Amino acid sequence: MGQWFGSYVVDADRLPLFSFFVAFVAGFLFIRLSVRLIRARVRWWPGNVRPGGLHIHHVVFGVAFMLLGGVSALLISDRAGTPIAVAAALFGLGAALVLDEFALILHLRDVYWTEQGRTSVDAVFVAIALTGLLLTGFRPVGWGLLEGPAGPLAWTVLLALALVNLAGAVVSVLKGKIWTGLAGVFVPAISVVAAFRLAVPGSPWARWRYAEGSAKLHQAALRDQRVRRPLIRAKIRFQEAIAGRHDLDAPTPTPAPAPALPRAAR
Repeated sequence: MGQWFGSYVVDADRLPLFSFFVAFVAGFLFIRLSVRLIRARVRWWPGNVRPGGLHIHHVVFGVAFMLLGGVSALLISDRAGTPIAVAAALFGLGAALVLDEFALILHLRDVYWTEQGRTSVDAVFVAIALTGLLLTGFRPVGWGLLEGPAGPLAWTVLLALALVNLAGAVVSVLKGKIWTGLAGVFVPAISVVAAFRLAVPGSPWARWRYAEGSAKLHQAALRDQRVRRPLIRAKIRFQEAIAGRHDLDAPTPTPAPAPALPRAAR
């Protein structure tokens, strides 16, 4: 095990990324265990942090950890020692706490256990998948394009292929195929093929290009019900086994009070 860690992680300059990945996964699992215990009102668990009655969300601690780890990493010159591993782990822990409340940042209100709160879990799973691919040696198509002795013609061809692949990934995401688009960034042709397939109903591409009642929208809806929906349900069951059920009603935002009129206008 030690020999594998030394050759595959340390010698391959993957120690910071490995430390980030381990701390990120561990931080997410811990905070989800914590919030589920709090939701279950387990008496022996400390519970929420409420100094003076103010509920401090764990995204606040996440931002602090990310700043501490990120700034520390900028100051450390040794990229293979313990200090950089600790800094990367602090950054990974902070990133897990922040992304676990991504839905709160997105909606600017506490939707943690609602349907909208699933966005946080999706963001965490995307981050784990991307970091895992990078850790195993995958790199985005076109990575290191300017390195090596390639001539002008080869460089032009590689750049064109990278741009086509990137365009395919962007179109895939716009068509509602998030995972396919992200996978296509690392594996050539996946996103390009997905870009030519039907869009997911309700995606930006479908709203822009598929007219109401059109044959394409009908075909997309049928394919969504037959293929995508079962996969989504399986994904939700897996996520809920780890992160808990998101079954509460979303809080109704409080309307802002009307500005007071000047005395002369009353």
